[in-house]
Amino acid sequence: MLTFLLHAVRNWPLLALLCVLPAYLPAQIETPRLPISLDADFTDLDGKNSMLTFRGLRLTQGNLGVEADVGRASELDFEDSVWQFSGNVKIDTGNGHIECNTADLHFSGHRLQVATITGEPATFELKRPQSDKVTYAEADKLEYDFDAGVIEFTGNATITEGGNRISSDFLLYNIREQRINAQSAGADGDKVRITYTPAADPGARDDVDNATPPEDDPGDGPP
Repeated sequence: MLTFLLHAVRNWPLLALLCVLPAYLPAQIETPRLPISLDADFTDLDGKNSMLTFRGLRLTQGNLGVEADVGRASELDFEDSVWQFSGNVKIDTGNGHIECNTADLHFSGHRLQVATITGEPATFELKRPQSDKVTYAEADKLEYDFDAGVIEFTGNATITEGGNRISSDFLLYNIREQRINAQSAGADGDKVRITYTPAADPGARDDVDNATPPEDDPGDGPP
């Protein structure tokens, strides 16, 4: 967890930072050749430039869902193609949710392999199963390799969980190894920054709430 990272960094002298990540992160979208459904408010075929354009696009496959104002592709094929989405792009990946300005999705074998995502910023949320806790990440650019189980965040990258936060110019999730690497952009770049918020002590609060108010001392009153 991010909390583990924040405790471990006290004795870590390098800019590269490794920690154990939550095990609930999905290694890849489970869509092995499932049917793909595509709906759009408007479709245009540009035969001269061999380009399909969809407006008000909604694409679903298994636990993958994509919505965008505009979607473009050279052909209606998911065997080996790159789809370009722009405008209010929303991508759902099971327990993950992405919002961004643009996204290029590379499909191979009717499965999403790589997503290149940009925004101001692009945001990424992960919700733990059977829990209300959410890990929130944002960056100018995300590169998500689903087969490798790796996400790269570049440009003003930040990951927040509860009151804990880590930020740098570059963050990398290795989901299969459950590790994260954070480093600055160099001597002139921003350093890796970590904010750790200690958890509240419920016992101390209970002691205060349940404390018995002192009784008035009659000797201190007026004669």
